[in-house]
Amino acid sequence: MAISQQGAQELATDILLALAERPEQLAGFLGTSGLEPSALRQVASRPEIAVFLLDYIVEQDDRLLEIAEGIGRDPRDIMAARTVLSGPGSYGWEAD
Repeated sequence: MAISQQGAQELATDILLALAERPEQLAGFLGTSGLEPSALRQVASRPEIAVFLLDYIVEQDDRLLEIAEGIGRDPRDIMAARTVLSGPGSYGWEAD
C-alpha cells in the first residue's frame, strides 16, 4: 500500500492515541523517548517524534501486532509509514 507523508503522520497520530489508552505501553514509550507526559502534546506533531514512535512500535512484534489490530490497520502499513517518514532504505524497506 502506498502511503503519503501526511498519511504516515496521521497513522503515527492514531498510534499515539491508541497508546494513550494503554498506560503501560505509553509509559514505555515515554521512558524510552525521555519525554515527560506534559511535553507530549507539544511535540506530538513533530515528524521526528512520529519516526521515534513508529520505531518504538516496530521494535517488538507483539507490540506491533497489538497496536495494528487495535487501530484496525495492517502491520505492514505501520512499517510503510515509518519508511515514508524516515526515508527509503530505512530498515531495509523501500516505500511503495
